[in-house]
Amino acid sequence: MKTKITILLSILTLILSCQPSFEDTVDLKVQNWIHGSENCEDNMDPPIQVVKYNSHTYILRQNKCTNYEAPFMFLFFGENKALLMDTGATQEDDIFPLYKTVNTIINDWSKKNGEVELIVAHTHKHGDHYAGDAQFKGKPNTSVIGLEVNDVQDFFKIANWPEEVVDYDLGNRMMKIIPIPGHQASSIAVYDTSTKILLTGDTFYPGRLYINDWIAFKMSIERLVKFTDINEVSTILGNHIEMTQTAGVDYPMGSIYQPKEHQLPLSVLTLKELSNALTKLGDTPTKQIHDSFIIYPVD
Repeated sequence: MKTKITILLSILTLILSCQPSFEDTVDLKVQNWIHGSENCEDNMDPPIQVVKYNSHTYILRQNKCTNYEAPFMFLFFGENKALLMDTGATQEDDIFPLYKTVNTIINDWSKKNGEVELIVAHTHKHGDHYAGDAQFKGKPNTSVIGLEVNDVQDFFKIANWPEEVVDYDLGNRMMKIIPIPGHQASSIAVYDTSTKILLTGDTFYPGRLYINDWIAFKMSIERLVKFTDINEVSTILGNHIEMTQTAGVDYPMGSIYQPKEHQLPLSVLTLKELSNALTKLGDTPTKQIHDSFIIYPVD
């Protein structure tokens, strides 16, 4: 009997040792982000801020003094693959050394956990989310996914776009890929089953929700709400911050200095607020200001 118990304990220990550890996480509700300067010549912040959310998850933000969009990027590690979501708004590596930054993170991680293949994907096809792709193309052990709907479908094996949610395994870390067209045709959300983080790109974030296809956007938000009804979500993270800490007030487009930004994380309740608002607005594209976001149809 003792032998059986010993064997079972050994197996359990081995299994647990293979599981990524997510105990220690950064509180994103109070996390300070680099937010530009009134005079960028005086800006001393790095071109890319790196925040270690936990030992297997990193969040990066581009300096607003390199590009006012200041997009966020997300790096997830599994046992076999690392997934980088988006490559920022600047192509030049001397101004925006994204590959160097990501490669340093990967090398440091790999020393403790083993080598991984890097997969570069995108929340959608807008220039401030794929400008840095050229830094990664042709690099060893790296794949850059294309930007069109068919590229995303083919890579993630999505047969029924945009209705199908598919799994993508990084190696003992499952990501769920959720098509959400409306802001842009190839927009996707990404759900990490380990941290329960839901990435929503430019479809849902504290800012101006630019809507190119009103009906498709409404349906995508409905699908996201249904997804959160059956999947635990710890936080929702978009790719920008445009709202201030004052409810309903945003920074003007092109702002290079945002000293009092809204926090990055949004909640499922706020997502449902958006969904309910869109339902009430019906099929007529209408601008509407909310505390943490602005519904912003694009003509």
